Amino acid sequence: MRKASGAASAKTGDAPAATHAHEVLGMRLKSLRLARRLSLRELAEATGTSASFISQLERGLTGASTASLNQMASALGVSVAMLFEESAAQNHGVLRRSERPSLPPSDGCRKMLLSRPPLSDMEVYVGEFDIGGSTGPDRYTHGDAHEMLVVLRGIVEVSLGEARHVLEEGDSIEYTTSTPHRSENIGSGRAEVMWIIAPPTSARAELEQYTAWKPLAAR
Repeated sequence: MRKASGAASAKTGDAPAATHAHEVLGMRLKSLRLARRLSLRELAEATGTSASFISQLERGLTGASTASLNQMASALGVSVAMLFEESAAQNHGVLRRSERPSLPPSDGCRKMLLSRPPLSDMEVYVGEFDIGGSTGPDRYTHGDAHEMLVVLRGIVEVSLGEARHVLEEGDSIEYTTSTPHRSENIGSGRAEVMWIIAPPTSARAELEQYTAWKPLAAR
């Protein structure tokens, strides 16, 4: 009898942990699904499950097999580990300036990624330019999407094909990413810009190159 009682007690002790894990999974799953603009039925079809099963998962009423988790992660474009990241489920995508994923500086410019999974409908970047810094010596293209550049600080010259536009703080410009373009800081101080691209033109492998870098020192 004592043995049975002990086993029951152990199961009872494990229950809160299991329930919490289900709740975290449910919150993450729902957040990722909504960010992907998928209905319960669409996610169910992509994972070979049912809408009612997905609904129960999102409400933390049940767990899922390893195979089901792998299918869901694949359908949502994330790793299985991301389905259980409690901090990601609670912080609503907060990204601190000091934690921005960045590429190493090149041509006097550092490019940082602001949009991260599960955001999939657009890409958002911030660029910090030293005096005379630019996106490179040549104009470039990438896909055929809609791009907007907003000058957050300084004076930036944007070349679109053969046309050149000088933008100051608060100015913005729109163009297609298939138009050869280039940006350069022509002011006397550091410049900062934001790029917004929709739909995204970067492949996952390109985005994975961004790692944590400290922001350029303020001047």
